[in-house]
Formats: sequence, structure tokens, C-alpha cells
Amino acid sequence: MQRLARIIPVVVVVFIVLVVAILVTRSRNARVESAAPDPARADLRIKEVEIEEQSGGVRWRLKADQALVFEHEGRTSLRNIAVVVHEQDREWTIRAEEGDVTQRSPKVRDVEVRKNVVATTTDGMQIETTVLRWNGAERRLWTDAPVRIVRQGSVVEGTAFDLRMADETTTLTGPVRATFRPGGARR
Repeated sequence: MQRLARIIPVVVVVFIVLVVAILVTRSRNARVESAAPDPARADLRIKEVEIEEQSGGVRWRLKADQALVFEHEGRTSLRNIAVVVHEQDREWTIRAEEGDVTQRSPKVRDVEVRKNVVATTTDGMQIETTVLRWNGAERRLWTDAPVRIVRQGSVVEGTAFDLRMADETTTLTGPVRATFRPGGARR
């Protein structure tokens, strides 16, 4: 009986080591598919893009290092993006490593920016996430990825963010974690 009591922990340890070794070798050998579009399939390739437009009282300017236009898909893929949106009372600057502009109809565009997305406003707010989307038809800025909002030393974190311009509502989905700085920095 004592011999069996000594053998069981040894077998369990050997089993755990074996499972960990298998998981480690499989994770190192796993192939990662590139999400980047194939430049050879693009209908048009443009370096150093700058687009400026005005619609609905909002003026915006988009700059990117590269644009790949896929006309048959109604999509333009962008690299190293900076978008500046001028509203009546403030300005937004959104930066990301990559993204897509999709032409849903002649007057409606949707935008998705990805990888290290940082949006800042002239009134001191900063939003950080991995993906941020603009729905042109609904005038909606949103993400279903974790988000971090910083303003005047206060930090709010959530699992999703939804800003609807038409009714001026913002929703942060949780669990939400907030840290407020006493007194906050005043401007």
C-alpha cells in the first residue's frame, strides 16, 4: 500500500510534465495566418495617402503610409493611419497601424482601424483599444474589444465601447473598472 502511495504522485508529475511539454511544442509550431491583404490582388496601390472630406457638419482628414484599393470589394486597406476629425466644439485624432475603409453606398463609408489604436481629443480624453469601428450609416463609433479611457488622471476600463453621435450617448460595457483621481487635473 505504501509503495502504491509513492508511485501515484510520481505518475501524476510525469503526466503533468508530458502534457505541458506537448502544449509548449504545439504552441511554438502553430502557424499564424497573416490578416494583411495581398498587395498583388489590389486594383490600385498608393503610397502616402491624404484624403479630406466634409459631411454633416464634420470635417475629417485621413493620412496613411499606404493604401491598397480593392474596387470589386468596395474596400481600401490602409497602413499606419492617422485620422483627424474636426467637430464644432472639439477635434479627434485617431492613430492605428492598419485598417479598412468600406464603401457601403456612394454616400456611406464604414471604417475599421486595428492594432495599437489610440484616439485623443482636444478636450483631454484618450481612448486605447485594439480595434475601433465607425459605422457611417448609424454615425456610431464602437469596439467590442477591451477599451481604456483616460481623462484628467482618471482611468476607466471596460470590455466594449459604443458612442452614438445622433443621440450623443456613450456606453461602456463591463465588467467596468474605474479609478478616479481626487480633484482631477483642471484645464
